[in-house]
Amino acid sequence: MNTLPINNVSNNIELGSFFESLLFTANVVLGLSAVCMVVSILISYPYAEYFSMQVQISAHVGTIVVAAILKVSYVLRCVAQHGLGQEVR
Repeated sequence: MNTLPINNVSNNIELGSFFESLLFTANVVLGLSAVCMVVSILISYPYAEYFSMQVQISAHVGTIVVAAILKVSYVLRCVAQHGLGQEVR
């Protein structure tokens, strides 16, 4: 009976560190995916004439893939903030 509160505290500490690492990872992936999104859009549209057709096709496909990664990382960021008790924006 006395070990139950200790286990709860241990679980809370483990969850807190999990949510902190999740928040850090989600922020990093969110930033990298935003940069990749900008690069893929620049290659796809305004600077397309400077790139080969294969690179342009890859950039167009990459825009879709990077958009999905960006959305998932934002959701993970919101989950981590909620788990830490922070305001979710």
